Amino acid sequence: MNQKFSLAVPSAGITFSTGSLAALANGAVTVQIGETIVFVAATVAEKLKAGQTWFPLTVDYREKFSAAGRFPGGYFKREGRPSEKEILTSRLCDRPCRPLFPKGFLNEVQIVGLLLSTDVTNEPDIAMVNGASAALAMSDIPWNGPIACVRVGEIEGKFVVNPTIEQMYSSSLDLIYVGTETEMLMIEGSGDQVPEERFIAALEFAHQAIQPIIAAIKQLTKEHGKPKKEIKLHTCDPKVFAIIDRVARAKVTEGVKAKNKQDRNVAVGAAKEEAEAALTAELGEGNFDPFHVELAFEELQEDAYRGLILNSGYRAGGRGTNELRELKSEVGVLPRVHGSALFQRGETQALVITTLGATAEAQDLDGLTGGPKSKSFVLHYNFPPFSTGETGRFGSPGRREIGHGALAERSLLPVVPTEDVFPYTIRIVSEIMASNGSTSMASICGGCLSLMDAGVPIIAPVAGISVGLVSERDASGAVTKFVTLTDILGEEDHFGDMDFKIAGTTEGITGFQLDLKINGLPFNIVREAVARSREARLKILENMTAAISAPRKELSPHAPRIETVQIDPEKIGALIGPGGKNIRRIVEITGAQIDIDEDNSGKVYIYSNNMDAMRRAVAEVSAVGAKIEEGKIYRGVVRGIKEFGCFVEVLPGQEGLVHISELADFRVRRTEDVCKMGDEMVVKCVGIDEKGRVRLSRKAALAEIEAQEKAKAAPAAPAAEEAPSA
Repeated sequence: MNQKFSLAVPSAGITFSTGSLAALANGAVTVQIGETIVFVAATVAEKLKAGQTWFPLTVDYREKFSAAGRFPGGYFKREGRPSEKEILTSRLCDRPCRPLFPKGFLNEVQIVGLLLSTDVTNEPDIAMVNGASAALAMSDIPWNGPIACVRVGEIEGKFVVNPTIEQMYSSSLDLIYVGTETEMLMIEGSGDQVPEERFIAALEFAHQAIQPIIAAIKQLTKEHGKPKKEIKLHTCDPKVFAIIDRVARAKVTEGVKAKNKQDRNVAVGAAKEEAEAALTAELGEGNFDPFHVELAFEELQEDAYRGLILNSGYRAGGRGTNELRELKSEVGVLPRVHGSALFQRGETQALVITTLGATAEAQDLDGLTGGPKSKSFVLHYNFPPFSTGETGRFGSPGRREIGHGALAERSLLPVVPTEDVFPYTIRIVSEIMASNGSTSMASICGGCLSLMDAGVPIIAPVAGISVGLVSERDASGAVTKFVTLTDILGEEDHFGDMDFKIAGTTEGITGFQLDLKINGLPFNIVREAVARSREARLKILENMTAAISAPRKELSPHAPRIETVQIDPEKIGALIGPGGKNIRRIVEITGAQIDIDEDNSGKVYIYSNNMDAMRRAVAEVSAVGAKIEEGKIYRGVVRGIKEFGCFVEVLPGQEGLVHISELADFRVRRTEDVCKMGDEMVVKCVGIDEKGRVRLSRKAALAEIEAQEKAKAAPAAPAAEEAPSA
């Protein structure tokens, strides 16, 4: 796309352009990787809305179907609600941008990204993050960037920067890395049980890879950026803070030491009431802003939590800095589902359910920018308001729920068997029953337990844990003191500096996500956090495997069984039949579900809970292409009614005549007295003439079956007695 100014970063395959589009936005750029182009604009509100007491940053990424030369599906030919991929890309961009806005900056900021062109080779998510960084850096919006983003894969033992979609199919690592010039800022992704040392090496490689991108954004900003605006930062009124500090600091500090969350909330609430009474007495009623009270108590709680940890190593509830909360793992907690588990870590509790289905139940994906067209492993995460003891919105999942579910899903996916080993679609649903810290990691643990309870032959058990951080920095920004925290509480996440989630097996890492509230993370802290995570993960895995040590050998009796039938690939068309007629007939008469492997290998998957239905369906599928044989008994379907008898389809597309005289061993006056259209009928082939016309007999089939049953029921003949000896 031709714009006034462009700057390329050859090492990352990225080109930044600006100067021609969206001149009224505070900052706007296009980012191109190959022929994939993403436009990003950043805009700030001049004034705060009435009653606004928070920083409203919104990031919205949208994919336009025109980018791929396509029409949107459905009746309305325009894009609708954002897809899961668009939501995840928006979150990916939001998380590293948010902590770099100045503290006290509350003006609304909106970042909008539009996919304008896709080559179906390069993923646009990396372009979106780099575009947001460049748009903010070049704008007049106060922001402490720039940052840069790369994807790193590992292919045949070598790290690759921004691999293509096709290359990622053979990669053992999918790492999205965002950082500043000096430190790591955000990561997320998954790996195929990547050893911790190799994981850290990938992070270091990625940090070097982003440096040319940061240099390019800085150069573009220097040459074409705007001076930053002077915008008022909102901090607590010094008079209000002084009174609250004097009245409430000691009580808040003592209150956060309480054992459980409810007691801590009660203690802080009581301190707030006392502080508000003091403010009314000293300043007069209505002479202070309630918003400033909230700001003051936020700062007091932050000081209390952080000070206790940094100065005495004391955490809320009294745990040590590397101590896990009490663990509880149960499986088989629900009677009718295919697999279920209850995992609890302290006050965090997840009830997780696994459902198995046919491969046809796989989740279709839009595939606008390339990649797989469907996925047969899905994890859905639900976070109802009662899980935090609150009321609130309850309905369709929000962005947070989609993001947490995606993290848990990609952490478990590396150990889920492939479809050729276990040809089922698998759905996991994590219902969060109680929340106080890292419910996504609880979903991974509970999800793994429920998979094993369902009999899914996973490669290895997976567990996850979150590691937090509290740190101090000097005037130059260098970390002077820090404490890492294993298994953080919700308050430690809120008032701390880091939420570093890592999941994996005993062998290595399968999923990860880092969120920071500070401007970056030094690599010495990264190494300690990774080591802490592994230590805790192994303890959690011990607790989980005590509940169930390996996947169950048998599926739940309520789960569908599967048989795989191999037929000649050239007979697939005959199995399906014109317009799907034959395969619908088999499903109709057996009740089984039938899926055909899409790779044209001739594999046919048959699913059923009923073994009789399964055997019938297997026989029907196996008989595709076979010919009717004289003397054999078949179970067919009545396809035609005539005065002289009925026509019965006994093999796909093959039928014969049952004359009215062969319908029963008594005189039949009307064919309809014995059967009607669509009825199943047991028949025997009693002849095939020279023109290939098949004669069938229900009477002969019933007689033969009756004789066989009588033979089975007859008592065995007694053994001959020995003659007495002389």
